Amino acid sequence: MFSVVIPVYNESASLETLYEELRDVAREHSLEAEFIFVDDGCTDGSWQTIVDMASVDDRVRGIRLRRNFGKAAALAAGFRSARGSVVITLDADLQDDPQEIPGFLEMMDQGYDVVSGWKKVRHDPWHKVVASRLFNGMVSRLTGVSLHDHNCGLKCYRLGVVKEVKIYGELHRFIPVLAAARGFRIGEKVVHHRPRRFGHSKYGAERFLKGLLDLFTVKFLTGFRQRPLHLLGGFGLVCFVLGALCLVYLAGLWCLSRLIDSMDVVMLHQRAALYYALGLLLMGGQLMSIGFLGELIIAFLGRDTDFYSVGETTYSPPTYVQEIPPDRWDA
Repeated sequence: MFSVVIPVYNESASLETLYEELRDVAREHSLEAEFIFVDDGCTDGSWQTIVDMASVDDRVRGIRLRRNFGKAAALAAGFRSARGSVVITLDADLQDDPQEIPGFLEMMDQGYDVVSGWKKVRHDPWHKVVASRLFNGMVSRLTGVSLHDHNCGLKCYRLGVVKEVKIYGELHRFIPVLAAARGFRIGEKVVHHRPRRFGHSKYGAERFLKGLLDLFTVKFLTGFRQRPLHLLGGFGLVCFVLGALCLVYLAGLWCLSRLIDSMDVVMLHQRAALYYALGLLLMGGQLMSIGFLGELIIAFLGRDTDFYSVGETTYSPPTYVQEIPPDRWDA
């Protein structure tokens, strides 16, 4: 069995059509499947549509989050509920074609752990296409995971990948990168990208700035998670050397100004500029270090913490039993 995880945010107009397409694909190819719709704080009646679909088909499983926690949280909730040996993610706006699912499953049979979709021909505005290509090229170069479309919502994972790789914030687009850092085998498949039929894009210009910051986070977590001193210590050493050189330069200016009185005004201006530059340099280094340390703390201490809250489901959630260490069995 494979699981399809679909994050939903105000997509009531497209849910029934998407469900029918998924159902038809499963029937045509004789595939056993479950369809997990995660309501990420919808306000347009999407949850009622999910409930209605679940009432007529037990393969449909609905999860409703108490508010809008973001796509990464919705995916994490779906991953936790998934029961299939393979998990497929796609968006609910009908731009991802469910007919691509059999092709993904065939690639998984070839030994891949993650297969990422590539929207080679995109039906998006030109400015989004250009920005996406620049961003994808930057991600591939910095992380070493060469994919044409890191942000494609249509992806396929082995269950072990989504259970092991923890995501939070907006790191969902970097799951292949995080999986590759753990040694999983990554593949890519060209997929059919359909024009948008309902609604509008949920992402604005701020998406690219957030994506750039998330890229720095992923680079840090995958490259320096176990050895943060290699990055923080190296950056601190550079700042220390620059600070020392600036102090030497300032001392030289002070001595020169004492010898040549006519240069006092010029030296004061240069001295003030150097003070400002040194202050900005130190402040920037401190802020970046604090930010990276914060990401490291979240990654380690928050890996077993859910960054979302489930309000209700259309099924009975599993009961988790606390494990008792063997040395306390008698007690």
